[in-house]
Amino acid sequence: MDSAFHIIAEPNRRAILSLLASSQQSVGELERQLRMPQPTVSKHLRVLRDAGFVESTADAQRRLYRLKPRALQEVDDWLAPFRRLWATHADALERHLDRTHPAPKAKRKQGRKK
Repeated sequence: MDSAFHIIAEPNRRAILSLLASSQQSVGELERQLRMPQPTVSKHLRVLRDAGFVESTADAQRRLYRLKPRALQEVDDWLAPFRRLWATHADALERHLDRTHPAPKAKRKQGRKK
């Protein structure tokens, strides 16, 4: 079996995964959104299904595909140290900006006395 990285290295498969992250979709819906021919979409879906990234269910005459997030665990595990690195840098940037550009004090609304 190919690694998750090999599977998602292909831009069209990443685009399909991105679309399926928001909702399940049919081949036709994916085809229209990606502006790809049906055989191409089906080929990529087959690779994604065989690798465990997506699953399908029958809905009348069409198949609906949905994301199986567990398959992305290998990628998530690999990214974990990088997230910590970026979080550390983002925190340092926030502290720097707070020191160099303090937030303006909120202006109080003064009510009119009658």
